Amino acid sequence: MSCALLYVVSPNTEISKFISYGLPDYSIKALSSSNFDGRIKGGKKKGTRWSSFSFTSDLKYTCLSGGSGSDNAGNFPVVSSLVANSAAEVAVSSEQRVYDVVLKQAALVKEQLGSAGQIDVKPDIVIPGTLSLLSEAYDRCGEVCAEYAKTFYLGTLLMTPEKRKAIWAIYVWCRRTDELVDGPNASHITPKALDRWESRLEDLYNGRPYDMLDAALSDTVQKFPVDIQPFKDMIEGMRLDLKKSRYQNFDELYLYCYYVAGTVGLMSVPVMGIEPESRATTESVYGAALALGIANQLTNILRDVGEDARRGRVYLPQDELKQFGLSDEDIFAGKVTDKWRSFMKKQIKRARMFFDEAESGVTQLSASSRWPVWASLLLYRQILDEIEANDYNNFTKRAYVSKAKKVVALPVAYAKSILGSTRKTPQTLQASRK
Repeated sequence: MSCALLYVVSPNTEISKFISYGLPDYSIKALSSSNFDGRIKGGKKKGTRWSSFSFTSDLKYTCLSGGSGSDNAGNFPVVSSLVANSAAEVAVSSEQRVYDVVLKQAALVKEQLGSAGQIDVKPDIVIPGTLSLLSEAYDRCGEVCAEYAKTFYLGTLLMTPEKRKAIWAIYVWCRRTDELVDGPNASHITPKALDRWESRLEDLYNGRPYDMLDAALSDTVQKFPVDIQPFKDMIEGMRLDLKKSRYQNFDELYLYCYYVAGTVGLMSVPVMGIEPESRATTESVYGAALALGIANQLTNILRDVGEDARRGRVYLPQDELKQFGLSDEDIFAGKVTDKWRSFMKKQIKRARMFFDEAESGVTQLSASSRWPVWASLLLYRQILDEIEANDYNNFTKRAYVSKAKKVVALPVAYAKSILGSTRKTPQTLQASRK
């Protein structure tokens, strides 16, 4: 799985061990139990406590994020889910449907901006006995981010304390969600378990978190205009992973990439903010954030072809494979041929196009938020270079960015982040790819 534009996991991140925050291993089985209501009981310590847990995954997240919302889920304007398709919508491309969601998310944030042009961060509402617990919740989110997304974590240290904590909370929720279907315990996860996870999301948006990590996100969405819809759409991506292992064309794959990666862009942009002097439209910045998420996920897919094949999954457009005289059998055979090289060149070219589109949006972000995003973009784009260096063998060789190249990329990313926003308005998704 993966995400979108502002928050990122190091390209080499491998998560193979089950992580439990205060719960024994058997807690993983609770979500798949028919009578599990999502609540986790605390330990034996006295006083109010949140217990927290995570599943596990071979995480493929890398992204920015943006979105919008209000004080509670009940006040959000209706944003149609991408899940349902009426007969009249069949002719509409996935790209257009996703872009419609981007426009709606941007509109929600513009309402919050108002005439001042800045989003007001709501102050803490202190309930006696809870402030220290909330601080502990955010600290735990920071620890998880530091452990599994080191490069991105360093970048968040340049943000204001409120933004930094909010991004950590969003990161952890996305990571836990991804782990539901991609971790070693994924076999325990059922569609009903995902339904319960979505109900739990709605509860935290209404101020009823189940555990410590949920509490951090619940506080975040009360302070920033982060809409619930992108979170729900990400869960829909997890549902796809439970029932779908082939994609007939890029239109289908694009929608999947939005669900699991582009959504992160729509979660984080409201937190990271847009440069006050930027001349870019809010919609174009969101479009660029979405583009980075799509680019990151396409890169994940191309990097992990062999790994996914061993799990019976092929995240490549079936019609394009056929155009190059290839099939699933060729992928399972794992042989690099001239046909495969030609096919991969086309896929890499497409991913780079999305990275190029994303660049203009990064320059429009608030100055303190640019570094982690630039680092993500530069490092993830280099994975494509490594696939080429491996002679397109993504069956048995895993493309990764070496530590030496990371060391070089980080100061470059920092330099780009302090140059300030350009006066060039980011192209919209549709115009940039015509």
